[in-house]
Amino acid sequence: MMHELIATSTFGIESITAKELRALGYEDLKIENGRVTFEGDEMDIAIANIHLRTADRVLIKMAEFEARSFEELFQGTKSVEWSKLIPIDGVMHVTGKSIKSTLHSVPDCQSIVKKAIVKSMTESYGIEQFSESGPVYKIEVSILKDVVTLTIDTTGPGLHKRGYRELAGIAPLKETLAASMLLISRWNDEFELIDPFCGSGTILVEAAMIALNIAPGVNRNFVCETWPSMDKDMFQSVRDGAKNSEKHKDLKIIGYDIDYRTLKVAMENAKKAGVDKYIQFQKRDFMEFSTSRKYGFIVSNPPYGERIGEKKALDELYKHMGATKRRLDSWDFNILTSFEPFEKTLGVKSTKNRKLYNGKIKCYYYQYFNNDKIKSDGDTLIKAIIG
Repeated sequence: MMHELIATSTFGIESITAKELRALGYEDLKIENGRVTFEGDEMDIAIANIHLRTADRVLIKMAEFEARSFEELFQGTKSVEWSKLIPIDGVMHVTGKSIKSTLHSVPDCQSIVKKAIVKSMTESYGIEQFSESGPVYKIEVSILKDVVTLTIDTTGPGLHKRGYRELAGIAPLKETLAASMLLISRWNDEFELIDPFCGSGTILVEAAMIALNIAPGVNRNFVCETWPSMDKDMFQSVRDGAKNSEKHKDLKIIGYDIDYRTLKVAMENAKKAGVDKYIQFQKRDFMEFSTSRKYGFIVSNPPYGERIGEKKALDELYKHMGATKRRLDSWDFNILTSFEPFEKTLGVKSTKNRKLYNGKIKCYYYQYFNNDKIKSDGDTLIKAIIG
C-alpha cells in the first residue's frame, strides 16, 4: 500500500535529511520546517527507519484538512479509512499539538480525534467496542494555523536511539545531530578525523558507522514491526541487506577527553556499536593538542556555557583553539557551540555557519574550510550513505 510518508528532523537539518532520502533513491520530496515528505510503501518505511541518520522519526500521513470547530475536526478525522491500517484490536494512543489555531485546547482535540477514529472503525468493523489489546498505534493530531495533519508514527523510540549509547556524558549530543554535523562537513575517510572534546564518543561512533556503511537502525526494532500489515520477512530482508552492505577498512578516527571516566563511557559505547577497533581514544587536554599530519579534520562539540560556567575559562579555551587553528592552517575545523562570541574570541571568521539545536539549546555550527585537498563545499559524505 502506498503512503505519504514524513521524515521529521530537527530545525536546520531538513535539507540534509532530504539529501539522505535522495541518496536512498527517493524523489519528488517536499521540504518544510522540521520535516521532509515523500511517497513510499511498507518496504520504504523499513528502508527509511533503518537507513536514515539525521531524521527523528518516520510518520505515515493519514489526512490533512482545515478545521475551526470540533465538529469539523470530528468529521475530517472520521472520514479517514483507519481500518485499512489499524486492526480490530489495535491500541490507539493519541497525542497532539496546536499552534496559532482556533482549536487551541490540545486535550480536547485529542479526545475528539480518538472518538472520531473509534466511530470510523466501528462502522468499518461492525462492532461497538474495541479491546485495544493488540499492537500500538501512536496517532498525532497536529494543528497549525487551523490546518489539521493526522499521522501515525512507525518508529517508536526516536531514530537517535541507535542502541549503542546506554551511557552518556554530562551534556550528551544527540546521535542524529552528530551524524548531521559529519554529513554537513567535508570530511571523508581518507583523512584523519579528531574530536578533541569527545565526551561519550557520539561524533566518533557516528563517523565510523558512516565510513563503514553501518546503517544506524540495523540493530534496533521499530513499533511498526508489530503491526499485522507489516511483512516481518520483508523488514528482515531490508535489515539483512543493510548488514551485507557494511564495509571494512582502515580509519583514522581519534577522540580526546580530559576525563578518563568519560573516555571509558566513550569506549564502551564504541564497543556496543561494533566500531571500537576503528577508533583511538586518548586521555588528553586540548591545551596540549598537537599533530604531525598536514591535512585533517576537527569535528567537535566543545564545552560551552551550559557545561562550563565561567566565561574566563571559555575565553581561554577558545583563544587557544584559535591559535591551534592558525597553526593547523590546512585542517578543516567544524565546531558546534552555543557560545555567542565564538568567532570574536577565536579571532577567525568562519567560512560557513548555520543555526542548529542541541536539544533545546540554540547553537551555531561554525565551519572553516582550509583543506585544499577537498574541492567540495560540503556534504561530501552523503554519497557514501548506502555505499
